[in-house]
Amino acid sequence: MQTERIVIVGGGAGGLELATKLGRKLGKKNKARVTLIDANPTHLWKPLLHEVASGALDSGIDELDYLAHGKREGYRFRIGRMCALDRDAKSITLEAMVDKEGEEILPTRTVAYDTLIMALGSVTNDFGTKGAGENCIFLDQPKQAERFHQSLLNAFLRLSNAPEKGKLRVAIVGAGATGVELSAELYNTAEVLAGYGVGNESADLLQVTLIEAGDSILPALPPRISDAATRELRNLGVKVMTATRITEVTEDGFVTADGTVIPALLKVWAAGVKAPDFVATLGLETSRGNQLIVDGQMQTSDEHIYAIGDCCCLLQPNGKPVPPRAQAAHQMASHLFKVLMARNTGKKVPDFNYRDHGSLVSLSQYSTVGSLMGNLTGKSLMIEGRIARFVYISLYRMHQIALHGYLRTVLMSLTGKINRVIRPRLKLH
Repeated sequence: MQTERIVIVGGGAGGLELATKLGRKLGKKNKARVTLIDANPTHLWKPLLHEVASGALDSGIDELDYLAHGKREGYRFRIGRMCALDRDAKSITLEAMVDKEGEEILPTRTVAYDTLIMALGSVTNDFGTKGAGENCIFLDQPKQAERFHQSLLNAFLRLSNAPEKGKLRVAIVGAGATGVELSAELYNTAEVLAGYGVGNESADLLQVTLIEAGDSILPALPPRISDAATRELRNLGVKVMTATRITEVTEDGFVTADGTVIPALLKVWAAGVKAPDFVATLGLETSRGNQLIVDGQMQTSDEHIYAIGDCCCLLQPNGKPVPPRAQAAHQMASHLFKVLMARNTGKKVPDFNYRDHGSLVSLSQYSTVGSLMGNLTGKSLMIEGRIARFVYISLYRMHQIALHGYLRTVLMSLTGKINRVIRPRLKLH
């Protein structure tokens, strides 16, 4: 009897956690051949990308190497970007890989599966806004965050040498968690650079504008949290613009619906998410945002194909889709693991039930605000300050524990504390 081939496409929070669980349970015991596929050789927790962009986090230190992790945890890793699906042959196609000079590294390849799990995550949705793709940076991948970081450092160096040119203007469209957290981190970056001598008053050289089409920032969170975050940002110097719709992006800045131009040298688009466009071409049922429609067992319209995380759409009992958040991907990965384990036992796993444990937003070193959902009452409790910061960090530690176990996570935490003592406070290159 052939060993089952379980293929997971996408090594984000959900896909990697699921591959780790399946590798430990099935792969190491040769009960299944678990393969994880991703276009990148390393993994970095997506909620940390704003810290990579600001320089507060060095991705080279915190990223996970798929090959080494897979060897340890019992799954195989193959690098590649999925471009096609053959449901009849039960195989996927990976596009050819080339280097910076255009030389082919790997040819087009096919990977066969018995069970396919789509965990592709999401990409930023610019809603077809004119000029957004050409003039904005989208913080979807570590490479984009690194690109923004390098542009930021170069801009500060130029202005510190010629302060008469005015402020470094950064504008961010989208006041969700990414936009809000990046806004605060940028002021911390400016302060740290000033301490390292990049301009005597680097913090005064910065002007961040946060633009939101809705009536308030952090629209998914309770108003009191949004209000608290707004106050903190304005105290830092962030210009918060709500009820402002962007119709065009030019080299000079953002153009609003009333024709006003918001000048910016660095432009970030952090509003809206969707599944990668090619998902809509696979012949499976999808939503308007290209997401794969799944049932409570995380199964798509094909019985051999499942989907988890941001690339899937699952309606809750209230008629709203499960939000595209890291905690949802984590819960979906845990649920699908149970579903796959129960297939051969005849047991029925209850349908997926998303539990919102609340949301936390880090405003760099300045503050952390958010809410925690009470498991008994269902009501949210607003927290801020040191308690909120501790809980915020704990969310990342939980992700690390799922991937590495308790001992390795403790050692990684200690290493992080040591690095804060011996390394610069900011990535300076």
